[in-house]
Amino acid sequence: MSHQHHQHIYDVCRDHIHAYVLVELEDGSSIDGIITGLDHESVYLATPIELHEQLSRHQAGSHHRQYGYARYGDPGYRGGPDYGSGYGYGYPPQRFNRFVLPLAGLTAISVLPWY
Repeated sequence: MSHQHHQHIYDVCRDHIHAYVLVELEDGSSIDGIITGLDHESVYLATPIELHEQLSRHQAGSHHRQYGYARYGDPGYRGGPDYGSGYGYGYPPQRFNRFVLPLAGLTAISVLPWY
């Protein structure tokens, strides 16, 4: 990648930080996501997780703590509600994955509407 192309990709990413974009890679694949960070080597993307993936991840971690209470004998049991278990009541399912992509592997960036 030429220095000029690298600088152009960097500038486009910088100008669209926190925007929803489609990133095209050298191998022909593409990834859509929100640019959350940037340095001179990499761009950081938050990519949306499909609804069915969110539900399966949330259900896999909730088991008996879905209502926020630990049972006697559980590691988090303190004689009352377990508000800090991490997967129980009050914690929404994960909605984004994080990707770190090298700027050298990007060929194009397009801004997408997110509505």
